[in-house]
Amino acid sequence: MAISFSDQAVVRGKELVEQKGKAWLRLGIRGGGCSGMSYFMDFVEAPADKDLEFEFGGLQVCVDRKSYLYLVGTEVDFETTLVRNGFVFHNPAAKRSCSCGESFAL
Repeated sequence: MAISFSDQAVVRGKELVEQKGKAWLRLGIRGGGCSGMSYFMDFVEAPADKDLEFEFGGLQVCVDRKSYLYLVGTEVDFETTLVRNGFVFHNPAAKRSCSCGESFAL
């Protein structure tokens, strides 16, 4: 099972890539955050040599191989509610996450 993006996440991702003047959305995992690991997104001109490359409705996404191991099965969504306005990660491998949803633990 690979990574997936909801329709809302694709639309917002494409808007942001265009605003930043880049070609790719980079998705990954870093150590840190309330729960031990945190998600990050960045905008890049091109993927790194060993990145995995995905395309979702015209949105080009790259992920480094190490991060991909923690992201398999993750759905990236975009929510606009009274409480939250941003990307949300639904990661089946996460055993717990912080209240803000930006970090998790396995």
